Amino acid sequence: QVQFVESGGGLVQPGGSLRLSCVVSGIIFRLYDMGWYRQAPGEQRELVAVIARRGNTNYADSVKGRFTLSRDNVKNTVNLQMNILKPEDTAVYYCNARFDNSQYWGHGTQVTVTV
Repeated sequence: QVQFVESGGGLVQPGGSLRLSCVVSGIIFRLYDMGWYRQAPGEQRELVAVIARRGNTNYADSVKGRFTLSRDNVKNTVNLQMNILKPEDTAVYYCNARFDNSQYWGHGTQVTVTV
């Protein structure tokens, strides 16, 4: 069984920081591309950042320069460091794992940025 443990979400003021963590079990983690997606109410789910198994990253333009995605293939963990948070970053953030024709999703963690 594939299991995701997502943590680090919460409420923060604009300009603040949060660090999301996703620990995955049930897959050969090092073979999977990992990523974070987010979905705001009434919006479609969108890509935030992805990191390939070799470590190369890609970010949405809206978060580039503020967010940093990293992975630890020993701890089977992917982390998203989010800095200079804005109200428009408010969404449910979902951890994603992808390899060939297989794709798995976490249940999501809420991030709220407000004064």
